[in-house]
Amino acid sequence: MILAKDQLTGLLDHLSTGQARLYVPARVDATSRFALYGPGIKTAFNLVSTMMPPKDLLFPQTQKMYRYGFDAEGVPFIDPVHDDDEVIAFGLRPCDMASIDCMDEVFLTKGYADEFYTPRREKLLTVVIGCTAPAETCFCSSMGGATDAAPTADIQLNETTDGAAYTVKAHTEKGEAALSDWETFTSDGDGDPIKASCSLVVSMDGIKEKLDTMYDHPLWERIARKCVTCGTCTYVCPTCHCFDIGQNNRMKEGERFRSWDSCMFSSYTLMAGHHNPRADKMPRVRQRFLHKLCFFEDRYGRSLCVGCGRCVEKCPVALDITELIDEIGALDLPSATDASRATDVPRATDAPGATDAPPAVASAASVADAPPAMTAKEVGA
Repeated sequence: MILAKDQLTGLLDHLSTGQARLYVPARVDATSRFALYGPGIKTAFNLVSTMMPPKDLLFPQTQKMYRYGFDAEGVPFIDPVHDDDEVIAFGLRPCDMASIDCMDEVFLTKGYADEFYTPRREKLLTVVIGCTAPAETCFCSSMGGATDAAPTADIQLNETTDGAAYTVKAHTEKGEAALSDWETFTSDGDGDPIKASCSLVVSMDGIKEKLDTMYDHPLWERIARKCVTCGTCTYVCPTCHCFDIGQNNRMKEGERFRSWDSCMFSSYTLMAGHHNPRADKMPRVRQRFLHKLCFFEDRYGRSLCVGCGRCVEKCPVALDITELIDEIGALDLPSATDASRATDVPRATDAPGATDAPPAVASAASVADAPPAMTAKEVGA
């Protein structure tokens, strides 16, 4: 199936008059994001990716959860607020679709389905357009993705080599059903889709295994000195999903809402009694990168970074995750198995003739005679 580019505006106008809300990449004020299609909206399908990710369609920056209060008879009530309107996200990039897959893992699996995310996801139709000219900051192919393929999308479009049309293919039953509404604007036929590749390439081989052993590595202190903990990386990231919960009280009624938060902020881990396990900057920086490249894979079997390059482009101090991956890859570190063996020191009672007496405490002299700890430079950090 082929969609000629000169039919695209007609298709969008048609889709916007239906029951579903249609969102497209657009320039709005000083930024680019997925905006509700309508009069005055300047579509931006030429963008490699929008500055703000499409996660706002499923996980709004501020989302009302429920209203509460007392009715006229003084009976308390709680009314959940669910937005389950039909939505079409038209013009996602393959990395955007991969980010939605990650969000699905967080909000829909492991025996728990988030009651606010679920109805939005069920009513979302995803239309992906493959990339033809990835930006210098794009590296999706290094993170298991592809510039021209999004197998979990409902509908996939790819620009043809002559630049005049898109090939159209449905990947899901929902996509197949949606295409029946496109018949006026499409035609039968095939085309040769453009094949593009990312110029920025990193190797993830062995990165997860090395990070398993690097919790106390001096590298984290060094890169943390550069970070200003502004949180930009987490807000433009399509997979960051930290949130805070607040409420507005108005006499006998109020509402509770959740809003995006950031692990880069010192208040994120602040607990009752003012205890904060990540009060310092270094643990917060370490947590962000370990979560993206290590901890998420432990739980869900995939990286939480999709290689969209938004954080690389927008970080004000150029703290580049691709450079960090390259640096970790160049380190000569023991594997997690070797590291665990190294800490498995035989107990005194394992030795022939040993007693159950506690081990002797090292003297001040023996500690003083010990070789100094290696610096970050000496270990190759």
